[in-house]
Amino acid sequence: MRFSISVAFQPVDHLVAIAKAADECGYDALSIPDHVVDLESLETPYPYTPDGARRWEHDAPWPDPWVLVGALSAVTTNLNFYTSVYVAALRSPYQVAKSVGTAAVLSGNRVALGVGVGWCREEFELMGEDFGTRGKRTDEALDLLAELWSPGWNSHDGEFYPTPRLVMEPTPTVRIPIYVGGLSEIGMRRAARHDGWIGDLYSIEEAGGHAKRLAEIRKELGREDQDFRFITALNDAFLPEHFAAAEAAGVTDTWTMPWAYYHGLDCTVEQKVDGIRRFAEDIIKPLG
Repeated sequence: MRFSISVAFQPVDHLVAIAKAADECGYDALSIPDHVVDLESLETPYPYTPDGARRWEHDAPWPDPWVLVGALSAVTTNLNFYTSVYVAALRSPYQVAKSVGTAAVLSGNRVALGVGVGWCREEFELMGEDFGTRGKRTDEALDLLAELWSPGWNSHDGEFYPTPRLVMEPTPTVRIPIYVGGLSEIGMRRAARHDGWIGDLYSIEEAGGHAKRLAEIRKELGREDQDFRFITALNDAFLPEHFAAAEAAGVTDTWTMPWAYYHGLDCTVEQKVDGIRRFAEDIIKPLG
């Protein structure tokens, strides 16, 4: 079981201390969320709460993930970074490839792209991107990204992003993994074609059910023997044996806010660092 720390909605001036503590304590990665803006009024319901209300306050910070990776990778050594999740279809895939590829090079290949199709129609309209084609555009963009991250001349023949021969440098020296978020059957199939799946907040039993379905799809696609990460948060795991049970059910990676176990969610940066260290001693080390 690998552990990631989610930095969603954290004050920007806490992030360096969180990253340094996570690196020192043996966490695998930081999980970084993504939105360009937070609009005051929305008709689109948020899909991950029963009433469609957003989980955050309007003053919650949303730093650009790849600028943040560049900064935090400079003060860490082993810590990895992934987005949970980056809405690639809000942007040109060429800009996505440039930002993610540069972050991979600067970090020493400690980057994975966690991607989702997005849920907020109004944000797509503001950014001048079509909401209705976001799934198809994401699929084509992911294929294009792999080509743009390859050295030398590349081109792409696609419906949305026909690309003449070009070079994009710097080029990552290790293939960037792609993890996909989404609970729909389409989202799970998209994830199964890539390197991993990023979930939301589930019980161990619920997570195990999703892991089983993904395993079935991957077997159907002939990908059951390839490395695959199942990344999710757990709402009923508090002790080492709980996380061990989740791992046995198919969860390979858990993202969490460790300080919440000891100090609650609203706490000082010193309490967050303390929670990171205590969780490592209480949970990560006993699991080996």
